[in-house]
Amino acid sequence: MDFNQLIKSDREKKNKEKFEGTFLDYLEIVKNNPDVAKLAHKRMYDIIVSKGFEVLKPEENPRVRKIYGNEVIKRYNFFKDEFFGIDKVLMKIVNYFYSASMKGEESRQVLYLVGPVGAGKSSIVEALKRALEQSPPIYSLKGCPMREEPLHLVPNHLRPEFEKILGVQIEGDLCPICKYRLMNEYNGEYEKFPVVTTNFSIRSRKGIGVVPPVDPNNQDTSVLTGSIDISKMDLYPEDDPRILSLNGAFNVGNRGIVEFIEVFKNDVEYLHTIITATQEKSIPSPGKGPMIYFDGIIIAHSNEAEWNKFKSDHTNEAILDRIVKIEVPYCLELNEEVKIYEKILKKSNFKAHIAPHTIEVAAMFAILSRLTPSNKVDIMTKLKLYNGEDILENGTTKKIDIKELKEEAGPREGMTGISTRFIVKAIDNALSNSEHNCINPLSVMESILKSIKELDVSEDDKKKYTAYIQDAIRKEYNKILEKEITKAFIHGFREQAESLFNNYIDNAEAYVNKTKIKDKATGEELNPDEAFMRSIEEQIGISPNSAKGFRTDVTSYMFYVMRNGGKIDYTCYEPLKEAIEKKLIASVKDLTRIITKSKVRDKEQDAKYNAMVEKMKEDGYCDHCCDVILKYAANNLWKD
Repeated sequence: MDFNQLIKSDREKKNKEKFEGTFLDYLEIVKNNPDVAKLAHKRMYDIIVSKGFEVLKPEENPRVRKIYGNEVIKRYNFFKDEFFGIDKVLMKIVNYFYSASMKGEESRQVLYLVGPVGAGKSSIVEALKRALEQSPPIYSLKGCPMREEPLHLVPNHLRPEFEKILGVQIEGDLCPICKYRLMNEYNGEYEKFPVVTTNFSIRSRKGIGVVPPVDPNNQDTSVLTGSIDISKMDLYPEDDPRILSLNGAFNVGNRGIVEFIEVFKNDVEYLHTIITATQEKSIPSPGKGPMIYFDGIIIAHSNEAEWNKFKSDHTNEAILDRIVKIEVPYCLELNEEVKIYEKILKKSNFKAHIAPHTIEVAAMFAILSRLTPSNKVDIMTKLKLYNGEDILENGTTKKIDIKELKEEAGPREGMTGISTRFIVKAIDNALSNSEHNCINPLSVMESILKSIKELDVSEDDKKKYTAYIQDAIRKEYNKILEKEITKAFIHGFREQAESLFNNYIDNAEAYVNKTKIKDKATGEELNPDEAFMRSIEEQIGISPNSAKGFRTDVTSYMFYVMRNGGKIDYTCYEPLKEAIEKKLIASVKDLTRIITKSKVRDKEQDAKYNAMVEKMKEDGYCDHCCDVILKYAANNLWKD
């Protein structure tokens, strides 16, 4: 398809979607499909749920149960690819639209998002506005500056009858301009009034009005409700609707969205239009004209400091009573935070190689800065618990109630800390400064440390953030790296792990059931191998006195998994998985140390080293980051 054909094809498609007819024609359309006359909140709710959603039940999803307890989480496909780690926030937003779509009290209130910088408030609003732009066209009165619903033409005394025939509720009244046109151009014969289809557009200000913060000295309510066209005042009387320019944010946002950016940076007097636009669903017309019906979603957002300042003034109660406040905190789940950075990086033009765990390390720092320290667990353990991970201690999963941790932290956890933008800039700097077109966890940690020095925060906070990188995160990364290099070094790590697992399960089962094991080679019946089982159990601190209980737990769990049709492998029971991996790491630690530290290798060592490098490259490393990481490992892991 050439360019000309592409343009023509698009134009033909748009022309087919266009409609122009009389109000009578429109009534037939509504009769056949009452949904075309829905109000703004219902339209937005339908757009969101039309994409579908996934219900995550705690009894079916262990990770959800660990993070949210017994709460059922709905994950909406509308937000799925753009927003991560704020499922409960998004559920609140959808609940607001659901209640508003049912014409509940929320339909007459402002949706207000408050949270720290870079938490995603503006992005959520942008997603809603983009969705409107892509939604099907709506029907409106031709030439109406507010693109209003054609059913406003129906006289009040006939509305009950029309509602019964059409199966809809008619709400609202004609704007002054359409009322004038009806009487003067169509002689009151509203059935002849033309109706057209129109779409939503941010750029053309169709159904989407945006109100940025305005200088208090230059605030003019015409930005919100339009103005009087002075050039026409010599032609028409002062009360003639033809002198009105209904081009304010509430006028253009009718039937769609009106967004207030950093809403409380404006003077309170400037926001008084919100009072009638919400509760009475009407806005003032410019000059001395009557109130004008308004059907739209009002969304506002700002940071916490401005919200606290605004609500502390008791004279603002009228506006505060018309607000549905939803807090948008930073993400506190490591896996979800990683997805945020990966999404942002995909949109950039950077082509450099990114070594495994690089983004994960950056995300760890962001989340540690946002967590409230606990008296129950250390900060890194808390990060893992919030990520839905099991914490092992002496061979058993440590029972820590995440709900108690959240109650201890209080409601403001996640409302402070390092922003997403800070981390992305640090990653960008690492990418920009990379000489070998490759970044790794070490270079990103270095980039974050440099960025911390330039942060406009207290010295105590700088010390705390620096300690997170140099202590907690570096220790955690060393553990990850040790395991990863060992896996790469051991040929067929998984096969060896499965072999140890199967051997241990056979011995543990025989021990618990007080039976013997049949040797597969000789057929001889043997007692369970106590020394072998202890060599596994000791890796995770199982004492001889606790060994019997651990073996009973393992065999019981395996039976439970099999009974429920699950797959049995070395990873299915976390304590045993950790013990087996530590056993394998311990078995090659010395050899790995020799190979990574040795400047001169013999042929056998060289072959094993090269095989390890090839395995690491299969797992996502490049030649350069392999070299950097292994040199770091040689100097920082397996020290004598």
